[in-house]
Amino acid sequence: EERAVRLDKPTKKKTKKPKKQPKPPHENGNDSMIEKTEPEHVDAPAEFSFPPTFSVSEIKNKQRRHLMFMKLKQEKRKQKVAMKKKKKKERDALGDKAPPKEVPKTIENQRVYDETTVNPEDEEVAFDEGTDEFSAYFNRLTNPKVLITTSDRPRGRTVRFCNQLATVIPDAHVYYRRGLALKKVIPQCIARGFTYLMVINEDRKVPNGMVLCHLPDGPTAHFKVSSVRLRKEMKRRGKDPTEHSPEVILNNFTTRLGHSMGRLFAALFPHDPQFVGRQVATFHNQRDFIFFRFHRYIFKNEKRVGIQELGPRFTLKLRSLQKGTFDSKFGEYEWVLKRHENDVCRRRFNL
Repeated sequence: EERAVRLDKPTKKKTKKPKKQPKPPHENGNDSMIEKTEPEHVDAPAEFSFPPTFSVSEIKNKQRRHLMFMKLKQEKRKQKVAMKKKKKKERDALGDKAPPKEVPKTIENQRVYDETTVNPEDEEVAFDEGTDEFSAYFNRLTNPKVLITTSDRPRGRTVRFCNQLATVIPDAHVYYRRGLALKKVIPQCIARGFTYLMVINEDRKVPNGMVLCHLPDGPTAHFKVSSVRLRKEMKRRGKDPTEHSPEVILNNFTTRLGHSMGRLFAALFPHDPQFVGRQVATFHNQRDFIFFRFHRYIFKNEKRVGIQELGPRFTLKLRSLQKGTFDSKFGEYEWVLKRHENDVCRRRFNL
């Protein structure tokens, strides 16, 4: 019996201590319910519980840090939506007297003005176009004929990429390189009447480079190839392209260098596109990245046009532009890519 009494005493003290400690003196009888709910609601408004200099990243508990971050993000989103609604009401109330909408700041509209921007009405530009390496094509003296080859021992993905490029570019022929040097391939291409030599390089079984050489006098451009997607890898793609000559669209090639790149791409395709095929090849320049897309379009009515991507798609980044045909040792480079480190140069583009 004495042992039972001794065991019961500490148990009673343990049960009484947690009850007595958190209970402050209150007037109402339902104060115990308030005490349980108060600590849960104290942590909810993170903005008011922390000083203004406090950062969520200082919270060491990962779950609590994530919870606070999501709450702050949700509150900011609500404030942003409320501000948009308020501005919209003000604009509707003012009507025609409302101020113009603010244009958001982007890298594109913050671009530093380039002195080499081409003016179409400039006499010097017109003279250069009439005497450059592409003048024979634009004067309709030559028709494009392209030879597409690869690096030594190409893998299946690179071979399929070359075959699909041959269906996009009219009068393009795919040949295996067989270990020949480009200096030996170029004279053979000129003798057989080819106007372009396109070499697709690969790394780790993936296409990663392109050498585009205009024949017989150059220039030669070296591109980095990325984001290659073949036709089978594309969703909602259309049927295979037909043999019709496509239309060519060149966007944002404004500088002297970009102008020469646009003429380089334009000379790949025949002069007169066949509009019956309704196929379009687009080279879109944005921040010195050249995005290639191949579409088929259809006019649904007078206002609506439907487009369907045919593929393949890829992205080009110009690495260097060399005068004349390909010569890695003694060639004269007209332009070479330089990496910029400061933020000001991020707004300077070359094409």
